[in-house]
Amino acid sequence: MKKYKGRTPFRIIIFSFFGLILTGTLLLMLPISSQAREVTSFSDCLFTATSATCVTGLIVQDTATYWSLFGKCVIMTLIQIGGMGVITIGLAIMKATGRKLSLSQLSTMKESISAPQVGGIMHLTGFIIKGTLIVELAGAVLLAPVFISDFGFLQGVGYALFHSVSAFCNAGFDLMGVREPFSSLTTYSGHIYLNIVIMLLIIVGGIGFLTWNDVITHRHHLKKYSLQSKLVLQTSLLLIVIPAVFFFFCEYGDLGAKDRTLSSAFQSVTARTAGFNTQDLSQMSESGSLLMIILMLIGGSPGSTAGGMKTATFAVLLLGAITVFRRKNDVECFKRRLPDSALRNAGAILFMYLFLFITSGVIISRYENLPLLTCLFETGSAVGTVGLTLGVTTKLSLLSKSILMFLMFFGRVGGLTLIYAAVSSSESAKGRRPVEKVSV
Repeated sequence: MKKYKGRTPFRIIIFSFFGLILTGTLLLMLPISSQAREVTSFSDCLFTATSATCVTGLIVQDTATYWSLFGKCVIMTLIQIGGMGVITIGLAIMKATGRKLSLSQLSTMKESISAPQVGGIMHLTGFIIKGTLIVELAGAVLLAPVFISDFGFLQGVGYALFHSVSAFCNAGFDLMGVREPFSSLTTYSGHIYLNIVIMLLIIVGGIGFLTWNDVITHRHHLKKYSLQSKLVLQTSLLLIVIPAVFFFFCEYGDLGAKDRTLSSAFQSVTARTAGFNTQDLSQMSESGSLLMIILMLIGGSPGSTAGGMKTATFAVLLLGAITVFRRKNDVECFKRRLPDSALRNAGAILFMYLFLFITSGVIISRYENLPLLTCLFETGSAVGTVGLTLGVTTKLSLLSKSILMFLMFFGRVGGLTLIYAAVSSSESAKGRRPVEKVSV
């Protein structure tokens, strides 16, 4: 049994993502992966593979103009596997081949998708895979008319599938560099239909598989939803509407009413880990950029394709603050009491994200001699696995890119997963120490 002792679910998740990134790096280094049919540097391939696997969207080479069809397929595959989860794909293949899954494998799956319990894991895995394929196929069908009209049938179908996968997985990779390098979806800023389809794909992917399973199971019977689903849906709605209102009144003042509304809604949706943009982000005010950073740090929901601290974490922190303000003992929501461990975990996650986000931003700012807010935007985008940038990613040194790669990996795998993998668990049944108060 000793040789299996170190193979905890957390370490398996980490090494699975690391193995996928390394495989993607080696494939992208092949001459066939670039349009120039030349070997791409290891650092550029590693950065691209990390960004794709961690569904971030930060790039050092324009996806459309630099990578060949093979390279684009590699990137899309990394996005797909990274979005659904390496463990999800692996265990689904094992199940399909008739192999019996052990309890440790099911436990790993539970941690990978943030499921509340081991029971029903395989049913949930099937739901994740089927749901992902159905939504992405539907998204590709809806996007196809737009891209076929602009790029022809074959290329249009390929573009529709790529952007559907990228949007649902909240990756932010795009192929619009054929019009202008690193332009994202700015050429479609006024296209109502495309904007709505992309936003819907981002929202569906960012809500989380656990919540959608709850919605489909209980439909309009809201009282039967789990507390997490209620928190996720309510928080997600508020995090879309409130920032959209701010952007409408404080940004994009030079646009007409229609374009202003569309751009405000799109940036509010995409900021929480999607990575697309329809307006030049470098033209935003400092207050607008700061709001974008906050949204990027919060991210999507537990068990989703999105990264960030997660909406449930943000909700628990907010509820904890309200509990203190109201001088209550228990954190309550929807007539339920939250366990103390939820608030402790949420506080730990907030500390880790803020520490890494700020420290990394300061280091990059000092090393690259760039404005601090610009660097904080970059590190917030990386740790939140968003992919939005103010246009400095390609100009950064290897040190700064390495920092961003670590942040992307941290943001996708999860802070607590990394900590639990590095620190062995300790038994807590040894008795409790005496209590002594500390003023705060």
